[in-house]
Amino acid sequence: MAESITCLHVNHLNALVEDFDDSLAHFRDLYGAQFLLDMPESEYCLIAIGTVIFELFIPQNFLLHARLGPNYNGLEYQVPDVGEARKALQARGIRIVSDKEVAFYTHPADTFGVGIEFYHRNFHTDGIPNGYLEPIKPIDYWRDVHPLGCTGLKRYSLVVGDVEAATKFFQDFMGATILYEEPRPAIGARVVGLDLADTVAELLTPIEDGVIQRHLARYGDGIRSTVFGVRDLQLAQSYFSDRGITLHPGDAPDTLAVSPQDNRGLLFEFAE
Repeated sequence: MAESITCLHVNHLNALVEDFDDSLAHFRDLYGAQFLLDMPESEYCLIAIGTVIFELFIPQNFLLHARLGPNYNGLEYQVPDVGEARKALQARGIRIVSDKEVAFYTHPADTFGVGIEFYHRNFHTDGIPNGYLEPIKPIDYWRDVHPLGCTGLKRYSLVVGDVEAATKFFQDFMGATILYEEPRPAIGARVVGLDLADTVAELLTPIEDGVIQRHLARYGDGIRSTVFGVRDLQLAQSYFSDRGITLHPGDAPDTLAVSPQDNRGLLFEFAE
């Protein structure tokens, strides 16, 4: 039985937010987010920003989630065969926290704080079985027409306590390859960049006191940030300044960030 899988595509990132109406209004007003799907009975919706799809989970009662607050709780990868992916997980003893037959989620405690969902369809080219409320606007629109000049998903980042174990897991189980390794003294971290499916997963681990150490202490292992590509970082800075948002240095020297405090609890970064 195979103990590894092939990941083809990042379908969406998953995030828990506290309030549906306020969060949706924020992402629409600040980024021009598209509202793709509403599933109130399942307490989630889909939106797209710069072609990056987010599945937002909105619990009816936030009491059980209040300790951590809004946060990224996972992401979904397209795989060739969900059944084979399920068998590979079972061969490794990785627990499944939710199984819908056509798709399933790993238990975050077994996959470095990330609930990884696997599904056979591509959310960008195949869509979903019943269709979106409106077609996803193409990257040409987001890059050339929308004033933010977004070029899509550049990478996402994870904070992990054991970067060697995490690197080995993503290499051995999900077919990742190492693109780069480097120190990030400004954030007190060491970084391993992984080529995984059609994007980069950047692993951040603390080596001294700093924002990454504090993030790990607050949230444990898990996704920290979505990094969007933009065609011009100065243009992006002007875009947010015009809307009353001050960008801050991101986790890499070439990034600027909208702080979680200004973004419904989620860290967004931007890089050329």
